[in-house]
Amino acid sequence: MNLRMKLAMAFLLLIIVPMCTLGIGMFLVTSHTIEKKYNQQSEYALQAISYNIENVFQQINNVTDNGIATSVFQMALNAKDPSKQDLGTGNQLSLNASQRNFRSLLYNYPFISYAFLYDLRSRSSQDNQIVSIFTKENFQALPFQQFKVHPIFKEIQELNGVPKWLAPLEYPELTGVEPVFTQIRLVKELSYFQNIGVLVVQIKKGEMDRIFRHLKISDPAQDTSFLLINEEGLIVYDPSGRYSGEKMENLGVRSGIYGPGFSSTRAVFDGSESIISQYHLKNYNWSLVSVTSWEALSAETNVFAGWSIIIILLCLLAAMVFNVFFMNRITGNIAVLVRFMRRVDDGDFNARVEGSGFDEMQLLAQGFNELLDRIGGLFRRVRAEQQQKAKAELRVLQAQIKPHFLFNTLESINGLAMRGEGRKVSEMVTRLGNMLRISIQDQEEISLSEELRHLQSYLEIQHYRFSDLFRYEIDIPSHLYTSSMLKLTLQPLVENSIQHGFEGIEYQGVLRISAFVERNNLVLRVEDNGIGIPQEMLARFEYMAEDPPEYIMAEGTKPLSSMAERRGLGLRSVADRIRIQYGAAYGVFICSSPGYGTIIQCIIPQYEQGEDE
Repeated sequence: MNLRMKLAMAFLLLIIVPMCTLGIGMFLVTSHTIEKKYNQQSEYALQAISYNIENVFQQINNVTDNGIATSVFQMALNAKDPSKQDLGTGNQLSLNASQRNFRSLLYNYPFISYAFLYDLRSRSSQDNQIVSIFTKENFQALPFQQFKVHPIFKEIQELNGVPKWLAPLEYPELTGVEPVFTQIRLVKELSYFQNIGVLVVQIKKGEMDRIFRHLKISDPAQDTSFLLINEEGLIVYDPSGRYSGEKMENLGVRSGIYGPGFSSTRAVFDGSESIISQYHLKNYNWSLVSVTSWEALSAETNVFAGWSIIIILLCLLAAMVFNVFFMNRITGNIAVLVRFMRRVDDGDFNARVEGSGFDEMQLLAQGFNELLDRIGGLFRRVRAEQQQKAKAELRVLQAQIKPHFLFNTLESINGLAMRGEGRKVSEMVTRLGNMLRISIQDQEEISLSEELRHLQSYLEIQHYRFSDLFRYEIDIPSHLYTSSMLKLTLQPLVENSIQHGFEGIEYQGVLRISAFVERNNLVLRVEDNGIGIPQEMLARFEYMAEDPPEYIMAEGTKPLSSMAERRGLGLRSVADRIRIQYGAAYGVFICSSPGYGTIIQCIIPQYEQGEDE
């Protein structure tokens, strides 16, 4: 990551990110505070509304309890003409004292809409089993025979006189389709506690509307709806009538949110995000729910968030201006220095930085140029010293090879002279002269054709000495004769095969010398069918290149190492000379196995004399 990116990241991480984090944190804290405050407010409102609803239900319970206690409903069931028991239209003079007292009680609770009784003592379906207490227009009570098989009938029997309240839309076949609440309870004969009837009482719609109309959350900006929901999630009562009969799941609210006590959550209601609070009525299977639009609640928070975004954008704009007019110059000059440093790293010591201005960046450019001048001088000095050292090492290695060649050849000539073979001595001296002419010349590199003439002179000398020991073959294409190579490269490799590979064999040895080009490298190969090199000695060889090409190392090939002085002096000298002259990627490689002979490969770059190596 460059300096410009680091500065941008520092500004982002140390200024922009903290500001964004602070803004988001304040937004979340504010939202949580608004939601918490609203939850407290809605809990108080829902508790007040539920208290008023329960109070209305309790008053009706008290009225019906009084009617049962004064036997008003029992007298209505025992009357000879049930159609004349309507307390709403009956003649005041025809009522007894209990009925008159009950009627006065009813006048104190004018929100009762209608009431009637089911007679449980009648055994015949022809008998009139419905006794009207308060009539209601356009309402037809459910026949008693159908009521007996209704699930509510069994439930009120199990309640044994405790009132059962039904919400609107829960059982419209019993209560009708108007948004009113209905009480159903058993009527007992007080002397024997025998079930004699079922009382059905319904309160007026206006009483419930009055409760919801006067008990609302105080803030007029809040768009709040109050709903009454049963355990199945059905909206049984909506003062506005908008959602009556709808399922909460169909409006986007998951089921299971309704439980005992108070709870509140944020969810999507009818396509908009809202705060949904619910309070479960203590003695009834309903939950009172308030739904408030979150948009209305968080209007102030949204304003705060908008200003935060504007401030952050202004900070970003200021950072960009700062980066363009100030940081761009600093990072640009540093980037120029980095580019020139990379050029120096690639070996270009002539690179110089052209500075401008009078600040620290100009001083840095001047110091960089002066440092390059000093490094360039030191580098040229070291390179000259290394070249002199490499030439000195090469001359030492060649001096090691010359006495080695001369010693072996003179030993052979001495043997021939002692046997009186003058002609062979003359030929061997001639061959030796050709070898010395090449080996003692100052030119370090010769052509492959000259190296082959030197090698053939050596092979002829050895063949005179050991005519039955081996035969040799040279297979080198003529187009490679002009390739350049270090002198005295092949002869030490061939000498190693003759002296050590054919030592003690009982068959005629075969020596093959070949050459070919592979991947722009000249590969010189010397093969013999001699005794081979033991694995323990082969394992001691050390490859002279640091990073050899993969195709050079065949299976079983071991790198060259130092052996005994007489056995490995020639091979080691050739390997060292190649490494010094051409680099660590070239050298000598040996592949050998006892009883199967030895292959020695010499890898050098392929080029002709006069070409740039």
